Amino acid sequence: MTIVYPYRGNLYINLTNRCTNNCVFCLRHSFKGVGGYNLWLEKEPSAQEVIEAIGDPAAYEEIVFCGFGEPTLRLETMLEICRWLQEKNVRVRVDTNGHGDLIHGESILPGLQGLVHVLSISLNAHDAKTYKELCRPEFGSRAYEGLLEFAQKAPDYVPEVILSVVNLSRVDLDKCREIALKMGVGFKIREHLER
Repeated sequence: MTIVYPYRGNLYINLTNRCTNNCVFCLRHSFKGVGGYNLWLEKEPSAQEVIEAIGDPAAYEEIVFCGFGEPTLRLETMLEICRWLQEKNVRVRVDTNGHGDLIHGESILPGLQGLVHVLSISLNAHDAKTYKELCRPEFGSRAYEGLLEFAQKAPDYVPEVILSVVNLSRVDLDKCREIALKMGVGFKIREHLER
């Protein structure tokens, strides 16, 4: 069971396989993991198990919460690990689908303040219709608007915010870039990996 895995100079934390999206392009549909690591968890790890698996975080450029699921589904565990990482003075990034507020019924952003340095939010579509078709969210038509509201508020709490999008023919990358520009946040295009 892979709880943490090194990849391109960073250390990634695999907290859960659960997700509120079922994206048509998700790696889960084609791969068991990345970089030769099997990311399918037999059970979700405790904060202490993750901390023990990390070892010395100073050896990595960033510690990234990104596995086969949505890390904010395990918010309290994630924050406990973040508080430990803060003591180690390392850079922390959270890769999220932006559904944290919808999941918990309140804003989770104040809890990230001072603990998370970078928030990478998967936008993945230029409008709600395309998002619903590609990402198949549990939250239905509320998901895209909830994601945008989350992203809009995020810079008030996290120093660096990035909207990312998978490079697919059905996605208007220019419109996605424009959304990020209007929000005053970063923008990143991710290449679609498929077997």
